[in-house]
Amino acid sequence: MSHFDTEAAPAKVNLALHLRRRRADGYHDLETVFAFTAFGDSLSVATAPGLSLVVEGAFAGAAGQGDDNLVLRAARALAAAAGIGDGAALTLDKRIPVAAGLGGGSADAAAALRLLNRFWGLRWPEARLTALAADLGADVPACVVSRTCFGSGRGEVLAAWPDDLGGMPILLVNPLVAVPTGPVFAGWDRIDRGPIEPGAALNSLRNDMTAAAMALAPAIGDVLAALESAGGATLVRMSGSGATCLAMYADKAARRAAAAALGRRGWWLAESELL
Repeated sequence: MSHFDTEAAPAKVNLALHLRRRRADGYHDLETVFAFTAFGDSLSVATAPGLSLVVEGAFAGAAGQGDDNLVLRAARALAAAAGIGDGAALTLDKRIPVAAGLGGGSADAAAALRLLNRFWGLRWPEARLTALAADLGADVPACVVSRTCFGSGRGEVLAAWPDDLGGMPILLVNPLVAVPTGPVFAGWDRIDRGPIEPGAALNSLRNDMTAAAMALAPAIGDVLAALESAGGATLVRMSGSGATCLAMYADKAARRAAAAALGRRGWWLAESELL
């Protein structure tokens, strides 16, 4: 067993998100294209008698240090499922904005599962980790995988996406407005606008949560318009329930130019690539 180890927690983006129906259990059936960026949080672990978490970094204050943090919930779930009595002192470097449509909490929980699976010497296969992850949140299984994939059900039913988008330059922009997911789902107009066909051109798809999110946070519309007007993007879209928006580019020069154009707006930006 190592005494110190680190795991990346890549930010999740939704390149498309189609809402299909509201279910009897209050969740929504949806279809989405998950992708992941080289940008994200980082989780490290050291040997300790009990389970503990310290949150550092730019968004540590918003993420919260509490006992209900999803990282600790994931750690406890894995320890219980594996019959592990060992501890772990976890430290999270929180770089992903909170309530931003980037799956930060889910990414961190998934990183905890991967990291502790290794740290505790469990050697569980990925499928066993994703099964455990489904109880922690709809996006956590996809974040365990952390590669482009198609999600259905609540987002936890995963399948391969035929296009390899690895290395694609991406720009993430958030107007520094936190948008809670629940009210955005509640604002959906309940109209099923059709499925995502595997391998469909991304430009032919959509994010059905955009209108409801913009009604709650009009700044999202400003970000989308700014990304469009900056030019050079092959795709401009809101991620998840917002407020982060993304733009994909054919090359890094186009991404850099767009980032420079938007950098004066006082928004949060991250230039990255898809994994």
